[in-house]
Amino acid sequence: MPTARLLSHDEPAFAAEVDALRALLRGGALTAASERGDLDVPKIVRDILEQVRRGGDAAVATLVTRLDRAPVTPATLRVPPATLQAAHAAADPEFLAIMRQAITNIREYQEHIRVRAPQALKRGGRQLGVRYTPIDRVGVYVPGGRALYPSTVLMTVVPAQVAGVREIVMVSPPTGGEINPLALALAAELGIDEVYRMGGAVAVAALAFGTETIRAVHKIVGPGNAFVAEAKRQLFGRVGIDSIAGPSEVFIVADDVANPEWVAADLLAQAEHDPGSAVLATPSRSLALAVLAAVDRQLAELDRRDAIRAALTKYSAVIVTRTLDDACDLADAFAAEHLQIMTSADARCVSRIRHAGAIFVGPHTPVPLGDYFAGPSHVLPTGGTAQFFGPLSCNDFLKASSLIQYDAAALGEDGPQVEAFATREGLTAHAAAVRRRRPLA
Repeated sequence: MPTARLLSHDEPAFAAEVDALRALLRGGALTAASERGDLDVPKIVRDILEQVRRGGDAAVATLVTRLDRAPVTPATLRVPPATLQAAHAAADPEFLAIMRQAITNIREYQEHIRVRAPQALKRGGRQLGVRYTPIDRVGVYVPGGRALYPSTVLMTVVPAQVAGVREIVMVSPPTGGEINPLALALAAELGIDEVYRMGGAVAVAALAFGTETIRAVHKIVGPGNAFVAEAKRQLFGRVGIDSIAGPSEVFIVADDVANPEWVAADLLAQAEHDPGSAVLATPSRSLALAVLAAVDRQLAELDRRDAIRAALTKYSAVIVTRTLDDACDLADAFAAEHLQIMTSADARCVSRIRHAGAIFVGPHTPVPLGDYFAGPSHVLPTGGTAQFFGPLSCNDFLKASSLIQYDAAALGEDGPQVEAFATREGLTAHAAAVRRRRPLA
């Protein structure tokens, strides 16, 4: 029996099974914590937030020591600059060279897409415009534990730097007592010298509330586990966030021109995230069967085969649709984090599908290019939130202020209408603020 499920449009239960899979992947249902029904994640997070809010440094150190099994005191929460420089000096020079090229690619892309204020709109004695200014202080969360992602340092810090953020703070779980040394090396490479040994909801709380040692930030970005996501959800409003990120996912649209070995490799790459979701939609039954067979062959060669098999069995599927357009419509409905298109009509598929975090077009564009090197950030919307969220970018670290300037003549022209509007709403003080400025008729 194939590892992944095969769902076909000609089966009676097809629509119900596809809807059930989509529902499972939406709304944060797929999380590492959801695999254990005994965890009340919202309550656990509320308790942690309250402990940090009340206890400051001492509570953070106690929680990190207990939850991350790493001996941390208030005095050792912050990583000394010498430790950052030592990690940088010890890093593989070839690795650093690759990272420098990745940094260049990310910076170039982010500068290319950075929003800039247009010329002011001038209408008589009125000037209307917008000003974009960077957020002052930002916290970036770099995952640890089962998922060691030094690349997240690049994908969060570089966009913030392009936006002009003056203070960037990095936090990461001290797995085994220390933060991943590659993450520390990259922090040093990027000039980040404020790094703290803490993770999970504890780190999010400390960044949001501030402690005796850690000044509060204005926005927190970066992916994390279920506890990080829930902490961001509960603290949104007190602090800005990027999104409520969940486990990684890919939706692939392919037809007969696609190489089944490559499609299988792409499905396995996302399922490797443990848990992760990998879905293929294709109008070609022959491709679907070839991909299922290739998945089973390739799975036997992988180090994390047991975790991948579980993700493929629980959260993934190969879907045979009636037409290619139907496959595209499914991709739109799933609104996945990663969308791959490998068809004989790539341009048509791209134009038809409106919802996806990142779109990888053509057979030579596997998702890892975006994960590490191409330029766009790999911090992407998950769980169907691509319907209303986009990828993290430099523009997420900018805030807009409207600019409005009238001269006396323009106020005289528009004032009566404004007074009438305000009076109709019953706000007579608003009307008076305009009327007292207008010259007497």
